[in-house]
Amino acid sequence: MSQTLEFILDLAAPNGYLAWYPLKEIAGRTGAKLVVTPVFLGGMHKITGNSPPMMRDADVKGKVPYAALEFCRFLDRHAMDRFSMHPDLPFNSILLQRILVAAKDQNEMQALVDLFQPAVWERNIDCGDADVVREVLESGGFDAERLLSATQDAAVKQTLADNTEKAVERGAFGIPTFFVGDEMWFGKERLGQLEDYLTGGKP
Repeated sequence: MSQTLEFILDLAAPNGYLAWYPLKEIAGRTGAKLVVTPVFLGGMHKITGNSPPMMRDADVKGKVPYAALEFCRFLDRHAMDRFSMHPDLPFNSILLQRILVAAKDQNEMQALVDLFQPAVWERNIDCGDADVVREVLESGGFDAERLLSATQDAAVKQTLADNTEKAVERGAFGIPTFFVGDEMWFGKERLGQLEDYLTGGKP
């Protein structure tokens, strides 16, 4: 029986983009069932007291430049040459996250992640502009009207809030976070450890 590999994701996190593609490869190699759980990073930060690294570590000498170096190394290692840091970071992702929640199933949700990752982190769309988001959805063959209308549904809003609170209760504090059962990993740098665990190693 395959294990479930859960990805706690907000599309507003650049490290979520970096982790997405190698994570899918890991799921393919290990036979794990990949499941995406959309959360709202802004809400997660509010609950945990966390903040974006470039803001949190701004006064620590050398830490932000090193983080940028490590980020670039990851891009190079995985040949992610189309990545472009969003000029509006940090930005509000609640519209996109509600769209993910509104997906009819995991297949549609992950197809939406595949659609939005390059739109956000390669083309740097305005994630809060419903008309821009509609164009992206239509370009991908999705029912934009259904998905955008659903973002105003009380149940969709509540599910996103619940997902966020439950992720924090389980120990999550940022993106990307991964779960296999009750075992948690945080950060793209832990992908190797995650794959080791899925193939029989210790956490």
